[in-house]
Amino acid sequence: MRKFEKISFEQFAKDIKNDKKLYDEYKKPIRKTKLSAGYDFMAIEDITINPGEIVKIPTGIKAVFPEDETLLLFVRGSVGYHWNVRMCNQVAIVDSDFYNNVGNEGHMWFALQNEGDKTFIIKKGESFGQGIFIKYFVVDDEEDIENVRIGGFGSTNERDG
Repeated sequence: MRKFEKISFEQFAKDIKNDKKLYDEYKKPIRKTKLSAGYDFMAIEDITINPGEIVKIPTGIKAVFPEDETLLLFVRGSVGYHWNVRMCNQVAIVDSDFYNNVGNEGHMWFALQNEGDKTFIIKKGESFGQGIFIKYFVVDDEEDIENVRIGGFGSTNERDG
């Protein structure tokens, strides 16, 4: 099964805002055309990113998908091309075991940096990022891995944060 879900209202209130109306209003990612590879993530609220500024943007979304797949998150092409706004990590790799982890339910965020010279504004409901599901492969002679994810961002390497 592969699908997007909203995080729980409790997680939404903790991460974003204790506002049930806002929670009920925002949308799950969608493909905008029949042949689109990416699912567009829409802003939950208006977002302003000034030149030189980094803003962490909550999506309110988690994703469940097969164990041999990953979800890659990118800034929309037009955002980078026209505004020089980039993801801080360039591409986010979401593992299948990120879903419903105890640290943050698998809530995905985008960290965007405005490297341009103009203020970049994303209006509520506008697309700013995309997610693409892809299958991945592992080496045939890999040893058994016993580690299990227990947290959110950076939990597979405690030095991350």
